[in-house]
Amino acid sequence: MQRLLALLTVLAVAACQPAAEPPPEATAQASFTAEDEAAIRGMLESYVVNGLAMDRESWATYYAADAVRMPPNAPIIEGVTAIQQAWDAIPPRTEFTLTPQVIAGDGDMAYGRGAYTITVAPPEGDPVATVGKWHAIYERQDDGSWLCVSDIWNSDAPAGM
Repeated sequence: MQRLLALLTVLAVAACQPAAEPPPEATAQASFTAEDEAAIRGMLESYVVNGLAMDRESWATYYAADAVRMPPNAPIIEGVTAIQQAWDAIPPRTEFTLTPQVIAGDGDMAYGRGAYTITVAPPEGDPVATVGKWHAIYERQDDGSWLCVSDIWNSDAPAGM
């Protein structure tokens, strides 16, 4: 009985001790700051500029190597190389805007959503204008920069239009 009482006393004392501090690297994860939001907004601006300029290589720097794009009415595109190849199927853009409505995050992950307008000029035929919405997920890289790891978009037009 005395052993049981001694064991319970030791356990009670141990349970009342303050928790050990986590190692510094466990708490080193940065919070999402106004600077992070500004960096992502800057990326989006470059994405638009490079898209309008038809600068495929610069445009692709927005994406992580293993990024995933989910275009409307099409299969998933996986990896930056496949994303660059899919770029070649898009006619030149004569208008392109992204209007971020929300850019938020926590630690090393962030997301953005908003609206877009795009007009493409196929080699044959009239220009085609589309208005829609987009959603993207970003991941902070080891150097502190952000890259898109997943994005999806679709038109506001009714299906079949």
